[in-house]
Amino acid sequence: MIEDFQGIKDKSPLVAWIHNISLNQQKYMKMKLDDLDLGHDVRYIMFIYDNPDCSQEDIVNMFGQSKGNIAKILRKYEDEGFIERQPNPQNRRKYMLNTTSKGEELVPKFRQISKDWEKEVGISDDDTELREKLKEIAINGMKLIEDY
Repeated sequence: MIEDFQGIKDKSPLVAWIHNISLNQQKYMKMKLDDLDLGHDVRYIMFIYDNPDCSQEDIVNMFGQSKGNIAKILRKYEDEGFIERQPNPQNRRKYMLNTTSKGEELVPKFRQISKDWEKEVGISDDDTELREKLKEIAINGMKLIEDY
């Protein structure tokens, strides 16, 4: 049995534990990136870096945030020179997102901070089964609500 910690009970629903993990990772990133004033929204820069020519809608779908919230954050990152938008040649109403050289310089730092967090909380490179299962759950969850 896991001992109670900060009011979290052992019998809390699994989704509460997953949410807690996500929030604490975000807080850790914000704490470590405080000098850059990027906060946990840096995950969007990392997503864009890993998915060249992605769209704003791709980010909305991946992170489950509102279109308005994502638009505001992306505008900030564009104004600060971390990302750029280019019209999509197949659909001029949509834009392709990419990191700039300024954004690309930050990605290794973000990756290292994320890796440090994983190590500190007990996730190792050998936890491939755990990683794959979590990805599967996330994808299944997105598929489940896809048509709503």
